[in-house]
Amino acid sequence: MYNKKLLFFLLYILTSVTSLLAVDTELLTDYRNNGIKNIEQKLDKQLTQKSYWQEYLKNIDTSFGYLESFDDILACNKAASKLKIYHRDSNNTFTLLNQFHAYTGKNKGDKQTQGDLKTPIGVYCLTKKISNVDPFYGPMAFVTSYPNLYDKYKGKTGQGIWIHGFPLHQKRDAYTKGCIAVHNDNLKSLDKSINLKKALLIIDEKSVNEERAKKDLIAVLSNLFSWRYAWIYNDLDKYLSFYSQNFKRYDGMDLAHFKKYKTRIFHKNEKKTIIFSQINVIPYPETTNLYKITFKENYKSGSFSFNGNKILIVKLSGDKFKIITEQ
Repeated sequence: MYNKKLLFFLLYILTSVTSLLAVDTELLTDYRNNGIKNIEQKLDKQLTQKSYWQEYLKNIDTSFGYLESFDDILACNKAASKLKIYHRDSNNTFTLLNQFHAYTGKNKGDKQTQGDLKTPIGVYCLTKKISNVDPFYGPMAFVTSYPNLYDKYKGKTGQGIWIHGFPLHQKRDAYTKGCIAVHNDNLKSLDKSINLKKALLIIDEKSVNEERAKKDLIAVLSNLFSWRYAWIYNDLDKYLSFYSQNFKRYDGMDLAHFKKYKTRIFHKNEKKTIIFSQINVIPYPETTNLYKITFKENYKSGSFSFNGNKILIVKLSGDKFKIITEQ
């Protein structure tokens, strides 16, 4: 199965990326003479090149970042008290589907602690829908993934940030304790219009529909696959160069302990297969150089295998990113 994927990717390069035609002849000849395994490293190297990602992203809508897994964007502008719903249409363009008036936290600013009456600023998934809620929250509620990995890295506390409705049998204040509240009819409309598993919630103090430069997304993606390249081909120094001095893993492991842990693994010098799919690169609200990267990782070596979700939070400085936390 893996060889077939590589072959399909090779054919894509040969037929779609015209800027690589000079290299394609070499790759094809190498494949003809030596088989697919001999050119795996060359193909992996191509994925680290900006030229590939520049061509690939040329006609892709990157209004909210580079998104492979999400078709519905819920963009909350706290200052304007708006919740806008965008949907990826048949042209793979995110178009405005609807917008609702929304109540947010009583106090302004980013949520920091339990009970501070602030709505968080960040990027979240909707983890589940609750149909049987207290009548105060309307007919239903959508649970968000607050606190996310970056929230925990920053030491934020609190939980239970929902998108919910208005009380069924009483009036309410024009603010919440930190949730996002919309009129019940709008909540029902939202429920009908989104796919929960493919919905992304972006909460900002202002408008979130501000396209980050494609050149920065290109840099992030080329860095992501350069990190992967160093990982696959056991280049420990290069691999560790992608980590910030302030790195702290989801479980609290700091950079010094992480380096020791990875050094032991790299010294095994094992042959690895690492496939990334369902990649999302999302500019983080209220920042100019912070990105949340999510993807499915399929990792196989002689001693370990993993197939599941991966999250990186990275800071882009010039053309190089640094990983500040991961899970």
